[in-house]
Amino acid sequence: MIITSSSEVETRSVGRRLASLLRPNDVVLLCGELGSGKTAFVAGLAEGLGVEDQVTSPSFVLVRRYRGGFIPLIHADVYRLGSLNELSDLDLLDEAENAILAVEWGNAVESAMPSQYLRVQFEVLEDGLREIGLVGHGPAWTDRSLEDVFE
Repeated sequence: MIITSSSEVETRSVGRRLASLLRPNDVVLLCGELGSGKTAFVAGLAEGLGVEDQVTSPSFVLVRRYRGGFIPLIHADVYRLGSLNELSDLDLLDEAENAILAVEWGNAVESAMPSQYLRVQFEVLEDGLREIGLVGHGPAWTDRSLEDVFE
């Protein structure tokens, strides 16, 4: 499924709407260039999960945790990691057992993720619009209807 966004507000709205489909232990991999909307999308996810804290990029701290919503949200940025071993050291998958894990630059660690996850691909078009592609992987995502949420 591909959704077109013309602003940060619309990108946040896509994340907010997606939150209604998320369940504890879900992994959301966010893939796209710098400035493509990954953090804005996570801010929308947080809003949809009932998080009241302001979401900011975890670029320099690697991981931010938001516990004020219906389901805890773990927001990671793996851009600065040098290896998959460093990802393992963060113990994110175990920590996210009862939470949602959203990983910016997720394409760098996709091979280390569980077999069930949602890949969100951000593409910046020449006219400044963004295409947000949502692809569920694994049986947990075949049960959920992305189309119903975004129509």
